[in-house]
Parts: sequence; C-alpha cells; structure tokens
Amino acid sequence: MLHTVSGFDRIGEENAFAVLAKANKLAEQGRDIINLGIGQPDFPTPDHIVEAAVKALRDGHHGYTPATGITPLREAIANDIQMRTGVATDAGNVLVVPGGKVTMYLAIVMFGEPGVEIIYPDPGFPIYRSMIEFTGATPVPLPIREENGFAFSPDDLEGLLSDKTRLVIINSPANPTGGVTPPEDVAKLAKILANRPDIAVMSDEIYGRMTYDGLQHVSLGSFPELRDQLILLDGFSKTYAMTGWRLGWSLWPDALFDKARKLAVNAWSCVNASAQYAGIAALTGPQDASEAMVAAFDDRRKAVVEALNALPGVSCATPKGAFYAFPNIKETGWKAKPLADKLLQETGVALIGGPDFGILGEGYVRVSYAAAKDRILEAMERMDDFLRKSEAA
Repeated sequence: MLHTVSGFDRIGEENAFAVLAKANKLAEQGRDIINLGIGQPDFPTPDHIVEAAVKALRDGHHGYTPATGITPLREAIANDIQMRTGVATDAGNVLVVPGGKVTMYLAIVMFGEPGVEIIYPDPGFPIYRSMIEFTGATPVPLPIREENGFAFSPDDLEGLLSDKTRLVIINSPANPTGGVTPPEDVAKLAKILANRPDIAVMSDEIYGRMTYDGLQHVSLGSFPELRDQLILLDGFSKTYAMTGWRLGWSLWPDALFDKARKLAVNAWSCVNASAQYAGIAALTGPQDASEAMVAAFDDRRKAVVEALNALPGVSCATPKGAFYAFPNIKETGWKAKPLADKLLQETGVALIGGPDFGILGEGYVRVSYAAAKDRILEAMERMDDFLRKSEAA
C-alpha cells in the first residue's frame, strides 16, 4: 500500500468546480442548466489580446522564457501597478505566474508550518484555508460580516494578531461576497500591519478593477510603508476575461522575490510565451472591452439584487465589487448546501453553498452574475417558484 505524506489528508479543494462538473453532466443529459456557480466572465477575451498571442506564435515565440516572465510584460505590469497605486514599482519584483492561485500557493507554502498562524477571510476563497491546513499551520479566520457590508474590519484583524502570526491574507473586492473595504479602513489596516514588520501580507486584488457605485478599490500597494511585507496578487483572468489563459502576476518584497523565483523554477519553469505577449496587449492596449464588461456586470448586479430580495425568505446586501452576490437565505429554513443541491437537481440553477467558503458562510449562497441577464432573471424565477412550493429539508 502506498503512503503519502500526512499533509495531503488535510488539503481541500474549490467546490465551484465540483458544482460545475455536476451542472455539465446534467446539461449533457439534456437538462436546461443556468450556471450561476462558476466565477468566470461570460465574455470572450478581447480581439486585440487574442491577436497578440497569435502573432507571438507566428513570430516564433515557441520556447522557454525566463521563469520570472519576459521583460516587456514585467515592465508593463510594473507600469500598471505604479499608475494605479502612485508608488514607484520595480519590474524586478514582478513574477509572472500561471494564474492567481499560484501566488496563494507560493505565499502560504513560504510561511506556513506547524506552530504558526495564518489569518484569512471567512467567508473567503476556499483555497486560502485549504493550503494553510496543508502546510500544518493554524488557520485563523477573519470574520467577514454582512452587517459590515462584507468589508473586513481592521479592528477585528488587529485583535487576531499574535506572536505566532506569520501571514495575513486580505481580499478586496472579495470573493464570494462582493464586499469592498472602504478606503479609510484599508488605510487603518495598513497602519496596523506596518507596525508589525515581522508579519507578511498577501493582498488578493484579482477583482480590483471591478467596483461599483463610485466606490474605488484602494490597493495595499498604495502604502510604501508596507512594501517590505507585501505580496500583491493580481492577474488577467477576471479583468480581461482570460480565465483559460492561466496568466497572473505577483509583486514581491526584495527579501522574498528570489525565494518565489526558485519555487517557480521548481514548479512550472515558466508561463507559456504566447500568453505573456497577450498580457502585454491587455495592459497596454485599449481598455474599452473591459470597461464595457464591467458596465454589463453592473447592470446585472442591480437586476440580480432586486430579484433576490423579492424571493421568499431571502435578503441580499448590494455587492460593491467583483461579480458575486451573497444572499442571506436563513429565513427560508434551508441550510445552504442542501438548498444549492436541490436547486440544481430540481430547477437546473447552479449556485454555491456558503459553507464552501468557510464556517461563517452558512446561511448564504453565492450567486455569480457573470451570465447573460435574461438567464439570470430566468434563474430567479425558477428559484422563486421552488421556494414558494417546497419545504426546507
């Protein structure tokens, strides 16, 4: 009998992909499935980005690249960071990676080990806790509360810091809640963390360009006092509808960059060349397609929140970012995961139960409005009919 190391018994997964597989199987059986589960833009990658990748292939960019990424892309990323944060950024601290999750993996593996604590948002992206537990570190949940607009609380986080804290994970705009932390709270958090230079910070800002109602995302990269602690996570998947391209980036402090580079060499050698040239086109080319996509998400956001609040037993705070709503379903009498399962099986509407995002996710479901508006509204009608006719399990 083969024996793996014990850490693999602790590793979890992202259940959105399991729900996607179930939804696809039902669709193959002829069912009409409306998928509001997976976090993927339903728009195509803009044409000029696709053409840049095609041109790169035709120009012969078929081989390995540096493990850190090609210089023109790293420079474009550094320029973009500097433009958005107002802080001088060195391309030498940029690491090009195959998707956003990779930065999470690198940071958590770098700091996680038995005897230390890592703070992460709950409810939050499930890979945070999964990887923390894999390393043997103690996961310390930072409560993300509906009554706070699903923004994180700097005061709550400060109360969780201890002598064992090695890494703090922050996510705004947030998955699964759509919460955006106000600028004044981001500034307060930066001050708290700057007073603990022994703690690393990973800021997941993959949805940073998707905010609404005039609320601006403030990057932790805007605070020079944090640069020696900060690992900034971003990428192309959401902003440019490039989920399948597997292209992301991270910005690392001087003291950590070479460690991250070595992990890259050991794990994936380099990101494929043509995708990197596509990334240059994404950052330096026209932004109108991305802006139009966010405007469409905004329109859907308003429609889905109105529809959710009309459902029996359901209430929904208005999300301020990303493309998720996180409605409260406690008054329906259903637990979240059984409700999500029933909705998929009986109505063909795919959602994700809140507990898949953490202990504090019970009583909520995640609704992705990265789907056509007419299909979203049809899903709401199916849910309304189900909730009015069914009894809670």
